[in-house]
Amino acid sequence: MSKVQHHPQDHQFYIEDHGEIIAEMTYSVSSETLYIIDHTYVDDKYRGQGLAEDLMSNVADYARRHQIKLFGLCPFAKRQLETKSEYADVKY
Repeated sequence: MSKVQHHPQDHQFYIEDHGEIIAEMTYSVSSETLYIIDHTYVDDKYRGQGLAEDLMSNVADYARRHQIKLFGLCPFAKRQLETKSEYADVKY
C-alpha cells in the first residue's frame, strides 16, 4: 500500500495498493484560498484502517502549507472539519 499521493491536476489525494486506487479524497477549487472537499471514498476491503483519516490529514497539511481554507461538502470531511480541533486552522 502506498502513502498518500496528490494529483493537483485531478484535484485528488489518493492511496494505491498494487496500482489500484483504494482510497481517495477529491476537491473543487473555489478560489486560490478555498478548496471544497466534495468526495471521500475508501474501498470496502480497506475500511476501518484509518485511510480516510490519513487522506484528511494530508489534505489539511497541504492546505496549511499553501494558506488554503477547507470546506467540507462530503459528510466525512464536514464531520472532520467540524469536530477535530486539529483542523480548526484550515476550516473555512
